[in-house]
This record gives sequence, structure tokens and C-alpha cells, in this order.
Amino acid sequence: MDSIERNLEFLDEFKYMESEEFLGSYRDVQAAKYSLLEITECCIDIASHIIATKSMGRAEEYRGIFHLLGVNGVIEKDLSERLGDMAGFRNLLVHRYGDVDNEVVLEMIRSEPADVVEFERAVVRFVDEGQ
Repeated sequence: MDSIERNLEFLDEFKYMESEEFLGSYRDVQAAKYSLLEITECCIDIASHIIATKSMGRAEEYRGIFHLLGVNGVIEKDLSERLGDMAGFRNLLVHRYGDVDNEVVLEMIRSEPADVVEFERAVVRFVDEGQ
């Protein structure tokens, strides 16, 4: 969770930048992509740990990990879909990086953090309830 928080704080620097300024800075775009990737990887790791320790099944792909959390009531189903989309974007960043639209990266910086914060809260609630 510390890594997620650190990266969310870092991405805040870009949230209110003008599109042209952000897109014109190779350094900022690359840093933002890496932070989004690290946030997604952390969420996947947390989700995988919960699924494994609570024997919630097995997912064949990263998107499915969040689906399992939704089905098992750890997170809301609509959040599981949005996080699944985030996992799909992770695959794009890692495997098809030439196809990444940097305007989409900026849009994710402006919208995705709320989903990640919601995910964190749900995980804390789940752990606190001793599930």
C-alpha cells in the first residue's frame, strides 16, 4: 500500500497539467507510465494474495483477479470491472508499449486514482473485518 500511495502522490503532479505540457515532456510521460504500471502491479499483488489466502479460486489473467474479488464480495462488481480495465492497460504498457496513446495515460492519471483509492479502502475494510 505504501508503494501505491507514493505513486498516487507522484501522479498528482501531472493531474492538473495542460495536455500539451504533459505530452510534450518525454520524461513526464515515461515517469507517469511507470507509476501507473507500479500501481497496477501492486493492486494485482494485493488481490492475488487475498485470493490465494482465502481460496477464492484461480484467475487465468490479471483482469480475472479483480473479477474474483468482485464475485467474492471483497470489492464492488463495477469496481472490479474498472480495475480489470486497468489491468488490461497494464498489459498494453508492458507488451504493446508502442500502441500506448499518451493522451489516454493523462486521462488515466485524472480518473483512475479514485478507483485505486476505492480498492485500497475495500481491502482495508476486508482485512479489518477479519474475512
